[in-house]
Amino acid sequence: MSKPSFLMRLLPASGLKILNRGLAAWTVIVFIFLYLPILILVVFSFNGGKNSKAWDGLSLKWYGELFNNTPIMESLKNSLIIAFATTIASVIVGTTGAWLLHRYKYKFSKTLQTLICVPMIMPEIVMGISLLILFTVVRMELGFATVTIAHITFCFPFVLVAVQARLHGLDPALEEAALDLGAKPLQAFWLVIVPCLKPAILSGALMAFTLSLDELIVTFFTRGPGSQTLPIVVYGKARVGLDLTLNALSTVFVITTVVFVFFSEYLRKISTRK
Repeated sequence: MSKPSFLMRLLPASGLKILNRGLAAWTVIVFIFLYLPILILVVFSFNGGKNSKAWDGLSLKWYGELFNNTPIMESLKNSLIIAFATTIASVIVGTTGAWLLHRYKYKFSKTLQTLICVPMIMPEIVMGISLLILFTVVRMELGFATVTIAHITFCFPFVLVAVQARLHGLDPALEEAALDLGAKPLQAFWLVIVPCLKPAILSGALMAFTLSLDELIVTFFTRGPGSQTLPIVVYGKARVGLDLTLNALSTVFVITTVVFVFFSEYLRKISTRK
């Protein structure tokens, strides 16, 4: 039988019950604070009126205007191009890096792994400014290439971490068996290891795609005149005034992001079970 905690020994039964109820109430308040504004936004995206403060009947009017808005659709196309390019590059770099760090051990491997993961925790404004300085120093014109490079910088570590978690659960005898049967190291990796890593790779790819699609701050510093992404356009519209098509757009983004995140988490759980 487990020993009672210090708090359980200190408080009487009635006091512990009150404490549990208080913590439960506080949890509910926090969830309401976080998700009530999103719920209100989703509800008012179906408002037929022009004033977002008053309900004027159920309508899909703003969704129709959203898909007929040329600047938004053009920026969405830019965002999707950058997100797909970022995802492909992040999967290649992240998977290869995870395998090399797992397969080969050397003196500074842990230090290198720590440095690779720094972009995951670095403030975005610091990364955006530092990348802008780098592109300026090397005289690289700001545009699709600079935005994509910037997105890859902070996206590929998420793929690397997901793949590494799967690699730690793999039986090393799989690669040894492939090598004993005559496969070269590259063939063993591609034909034996990569199929086992598919759930983790797909999970990391979905996370990279979502992060790239939603990124604002780093994109703001590294974009060019012809590479405006959807978050940049939305930010510009929100600064000028409340455009009710943004309610519909935000709803689409929220639903898409939630689906990607839950699917990514599902794939991650599958990869850890096998």
